Formats: sequence, structure tokens, C-alpha cells
Amino acid sequence: MRAIAIALLLPFMTQAANYSARKTSVDGIEVVQLADASRTMEVSIAPSIGNMAYEIKVAGKNILFFPFHSPAEFKENPTFCAIPFLAPWANRIDDDAYWANGKRYLLNPDLGNLRRDGNKKPIHGLLNFSPLWTLVAFAADDHAAWATSRFDFAKYPEMMAQFPFTHTITMTYRLANGEVEVETALDNHSDEPMPVAIGYHPYFRLDDSPRDQWKVHLSARDHLVLNNLLIPTGEHKPVEFPDPYPLKDGQLDDVFSGLIHGQDGRARFWVEGKKERIAVTYGAKYTVAVVYAPHSREFICFEPMAAITNAFNLAHAGVYKELQSVPPGGQWKESFWISPSGY
Repeated sequence: MRAIAIALLLPFMTQAANYSARKTSVDGIEVVQLADASRTMEVSIAPSIGNMAYEIKVAGKNILFFPFHSPAEFKENPTFCAIPFLAPWANRIDDDAYWANGKRYLLNPDLGNLRRDGNKKPIHGLLNFSPLWTLVAFAADDHAAWATSRFDFAKYPEMMAQFPFTHTITMTYRLANGEVEVETALDNHSDEPMPVAIGYHPYFRLDDSPRDQWKVHLSARDHLVLNNLLIPTGEHKPVEFPDPYPLKDGQLDDVFSGLIHGQDGRARFWVEGKKERIAVTYGAKYTVAVVYAPHSREFICFEPMAAITNAFNLAHAGVYKELQSVPPGGQWKESFWISPSGY
């Protein structure tokens, strides 16, 4: 009841200078819309569909791949597009079990909340299109417009049965200075450290040229070697792609580490057409990048990851040394930024 009361107290719109934030209904789906009038940018977020931003419009063009006419149509037949959130793990686990803090936890397929890949491996966590997010704030001031939603993981037994760490997830979309920040905070309320292997799977598209004319910048030194199940083997090799890499030369479905950071401590990937460019900037705690650009599909995914694929089990095996964790009572927080230009 408290969450409902908070939602009812929120205003329907706030506006300051060029920025505005408003809550509305689109075909019966609650949507929060952030806008920057001076840059003709708009962000539309559906809290009840995985808290996903499904539109980032620049001069009327959606830079996200979203093959639906409305969020209601998307909710009827959800599929990966726009900006899915992957938690409590991103990518694949190599078994219906994983290790954390020296203990082996079993996944329960009978609960019906596991997603599987083509090899029947658990993939992309539990929250992809969840309706269980609560919108807790949206506002605008002279500098930005933002919307914050929260997922209280411990409230749902079917979630805790798969990942028994009491925690809350707070996600904020912030539109400022011509870019969209996606901030994620994990608060660990458990008595043990909570491993962190979350990620995002944003789908981007350019409007000024076909996919085979796009060029890609990969800001990484290391290219991870995968086995036939797309699980890292522990080996890596130097990135061998030219810079920029023309997509007409092939496809990408690759995992990168050793990200190359600028003076601000962030790594920047981008895709460019004739004039349009979309850059995705990774905060320092996103240490891994998956880049996915399949043949004959008009999108590319720059995926910020807090860990490599199968991180829990590879860390336990001693293969992966960089697994992050949140101490009891602590918080993990990081952002990535989406910056369009040339529109």
C-alpha cells in the first residue's frame, strides 16, 4: 500500500527551463516521458514493462530499435529490443546452478521465471519484462529531467528462490546535456556479500544509412575466447578488428574486456552512419562490453556488463578474478550514457 500511496502523490508533470518530466498513459500503459525542448530530445519509459526505455527520440527519430507501434503491443508480445535490464545475472550460466561465497545455489526451473538460450542454458536473469517495478519519482529542473523506479527483490519469493540475496534495485533515467544517463544502484540488505553480474542489452539503430554502411568503434584491448556454448574459456586475445570496423565486413557477437578509458575514467563505443552517430559510454564498474550486430538486422547492441558471461561459476573455478560484490549493508552504483549526434 505504501508504494501505491507514493505513486498517487506524484505530480503528473514537472517542468523547468527546457526540461520536463510527465506521467501519462499510452494505450493503457503507464509511461513517463522526459523531454529537452532545446535539443528536441524525448525519452519514454514503461515502468510496468521491465522499467524499459522504449523510445529515445532525437528530432523525431527513435534511436532505439523498437519494432512495435505502442508499449501495449510490446507488452502483449515482449521480445528483446529497446533497453532490457539483465539481473541478477547477464548472459549465460553454464548450469542450472551457480556459486556464490563458496556455496552452490540451485536454480528451480519449475518456478517458470527462467529464460533459456538455444542450448537450454539460463540466460539474462529474471527481470527482463517484469511488471513489478515501482515508479518512485520523476521531476525536472533547470539542468535535467529524470525518472526513478525501484525493484524490491526480497518481496517476491519466486525471485528469492533463484537468487537468495535480499536487495533493492534503483534505476534512474536522466536526460541532460543532450545525452541519456542510465544509473543503477544495488543495495545489499543481506548478511553476506552479494555478487554483481548485472548488465543491459540496448538495441540501437541509425536512420541515415543502411546497416552495411555503418562503422563501429570498439574501445577495448581484449577479445574473450568463447566455447561452442558462447561461454568464456578464460583465454583472451588482442582485439583484431580495424578501427573503425565496417559492418559490411561481417557481424559481431563478441565479448570484450580491458576497456580503454579516457581521462574521465570511462570507455566509449560508437556506431556511425553518414552523419548520425550513437555513442555509448561505460562507467568504470562496467568492465565488460558485449557487442552484438547480426547479419541482415538493422540494429547494433553495445551492452554494458558488470562481469563476463558465467561470472559466478568462473569466479568460483578461479578462472575469473574480477567479480565484483556488494558488502552487507553496502551499495553498488554505476551508470552508462547514450549520446546521439548528427541528427
